[in-house]
This record gives sequence, C-alpha cells and structure tokens, in this order.
Amino acid sequence: MLVKELMRTRLVTVEMDDKLSVVKEILERLKIHHVIVIESKQVYGVVSDRDLYKALSPNIGTITETPKDVATLNKRVYQIMSHYPIVLTPNATIEEAIAVFNAHTISCIPIVDHEMQPVGIVTVRSILKVLGE
Repeated sequence: MLVKELMRTRLVTVEMDDKLSVVKEILERLKIHHVIVIESKQVYGVVSDRDLYKALSPNIGTITETPKDVATLNKRVYQIMSHYPIVLTPNATIEEAIAVFNAHTISCIPIVDHEMQPVGIVTVRSILKVLGE
C-alpha cells in the first residue's frame, strides 16, 4: 500500500511567524493534533499539540492566569516547531512510513511533492487504522 492511499489531504498550515494563539485556536477548533509549518509554500516544520502545550503556561484560562501567562500565547511558531521534519512522497510505501515512525520519536509525517510543497499528512493513528482493518 502506498502512503497516498491513506494520507489525509485536508491540510492545515501555519506560517513561521504566526502566534501560538493562532495555533491553539486551530487545534482546538478543528480537533486536530498537528499543523504543518510552511514558508513560501514549502514545508519547514511541524507543530503538534504536545509542542504547543509544552510552550504555553498551564495557567492560561484559569483564575490564576497572569499577564505573563497570557504572553506565552504571543510566542511565534518558529520558536517551538520541529524544524526540518522528516517527509515522504505520496508514492512511499506504508512500510517506509512505519520505518520512519519506528526510527524517530514523531507522530506525523508531512507528505510532499517534488517541490517540498505539502500534499498530505500521515499520522501514527492513520497507520494503525489501516493495519487494524
């Protein structure tokens, strides 16, 4: 099976200079776990929900929230993103994707075309779903 048969093509992207408040809103509103970071239409990184919540103050949205806590929402994507993500092409095999997941501590792989533009995303969950069928 090829990656293009299981990749999600409805992509959500952000730019490196976007604020973390934008990423937080996207992840929460769309109930997704990853956004692809692009610059000039090319993939430059990934931000996961885990990356985001490590960077934000745990006091945001609580009664103990301070201006310093809220300021963490003003950090920029480039400050927390995973730089130079491992990518695959749509014609990579599911076995290649599994090998990438086994070799690295990542939970998604951006799928790119020959110009490094994102065309899809494969997650550990999407692999498990296919294997379970």
